[in-house]
Amino acid sequence: MFKKPMTLKQKNAWFGVLFASPLMFGMILLFILPLIQSFRYSLSSLDMVEGGFDVTYEGFENYSSLFTSNPDFPRTLAESIGNMVVNVPLILIFSLFAAVLLNQKFVGRPFARAIFFLPVILASSAIANLDISSFVGGGAIPAGNGGEGGSNALQSFELSKMMIESGLSPVIVNYITGAVDRIYEIISSSGVQILIFLAGLQSISPSLYEASKIEGATGYESFWKITFPMVTPLILTNMVYSITDTFSSNQINLLISETAFKVFDFGLSAAMSWVFFLCVGLILAVSVGLISRKVFYYD
Repeated sequence: MFKKPMTLKQKNAWFGVLFASPLMFGMILLFILPLIQSFRYSLSSLDMVEGGFDVTYEGFENYSSLFTSNPDFPRTLAESIGNMVVNVPLILIFSLFAAVLLNQKFVGRPFARAIFFLPVILASSAIANLDISSFVGGGAIPAGNGGEGGSNALQSFELSKMMIESGLSPVIVNYITGAVDRIYEIISSSGVQILIFLAGLQSISPSLYEASKIEGATGYESFWKITFPMVTPLILTNMVYSITDTFSSNQINLLISETAFKVFDFGLSAAMSWVFFLCVGLILAVSVGLISRKVFYYD
């Protein structure tokens, strides 16, 4: 009996499996197995002995101690989630706004794009580890009366007072003033998102804008009827990236690292990692579930 030859669709499917096999093997060896091992450690206490660790099973004792006898972890976790809630919408809005501006035709456009991506390079680990005080004479700049810090605080207070007197809600005022205080953080975290939005904007067919212009649509209408719907898949992509990037470098990661390598409580550190992992996964699942319903896919 001769085997039935594979169809073209089946061949392409097997080629796809072959192409993805290095990633799958790497996922199993470098992610799945350490993930299982870390969950085992989170349910145990580890004591350093000669030649390795002595693992003693303790159940969910490490998880309960995180919220009963460890005051730093709940506070740091709440601060990290709060920073994500504030930063991610601002990063998405700013990166889309910057990408739309940089997509226009003007003199020096490549130079302007390089400037917007420059904070990503400056925020790299090689430059972030430099001691900034060595460039300013070895000391911090005081923010006393008349100093820059005091001036910024006074301006922020005056801005808040003006917006509250105009009738805005205090919640909105606090969000706006918080965005002003985080401006460097927002700009330095938006470089990759700007590039992704730029790639999406350049893939939109010019015929759509030409047709809308013939129909008498304004630039404002073209943005909300053409540009924004066409980049909604990239808004979803950038949202996932921004959430992951926000959580990848914050105080809770430092707390987990210090618990493991300074306090040498590896079981508690593994429990922190798992709680943090579940929180990030839940936030990503809820965010993707809500945003994906409004995503427009142009065929």
